[in-house]
Amino acid sequence: MAARTKYRKRALDILFESESRGLSAGGTLADRLEVNDPPVNPYTVGLVEGVAAHARQIDALLEEHSHAWSLDRMPAVDRNLLRIGVYEILYADDVPDPVAISEAVELAKELSTDESPRFVNGLLSKVSQIKSTLTLGEPEPVDPSGEEAIADGPAGTDAPGDGEER
Repeated sequence: MAARTKYRKRALDILFESESRGLSAGGTLADRLEVNDPPVNPYTVGLVEGVAAHARQIDALLEEHSHAWSLDRMPAVDRNLLRIGVYEILYADDVPDPVAISEAVELAKELSTDESPRFVNGLLSKVSQIKSTLTLGEPEPVDPSGEEAIADGPAGTDAPGDGEER
């Protein structure tokens, strides 16, 4: 596994944990940095902090383009992979869009449902296609304590294949 792939997976773990505990995006990052076992790479920190700083805009974009799948219906792994992918596509100038998409799809293959890679690929490809038309807002201040509850509610439990198309 390539280094940045590991860093993305670690960012996914932190975002997933934060959401599972009802904290804001990245709300467990400080804990992971304090424990530092395994060490948290600066790239992971940048992804988590970036997703947290742009969470509202990222989630609004995902909601708008995820045809018939609200954020709370998506598997939590997909939701957080998409957040990382959108962050990299829109804000990480050193990551080509195809790389951000490919990395998210590969992690979806490894960690999520059978339908997830196609869904993640399609949604991130759409974001990449329209990014030149988007007006990117300023990052929001992030509460380092992670105390603020996630705006989109509890983690979704519906998995793809429950009879509805994504």
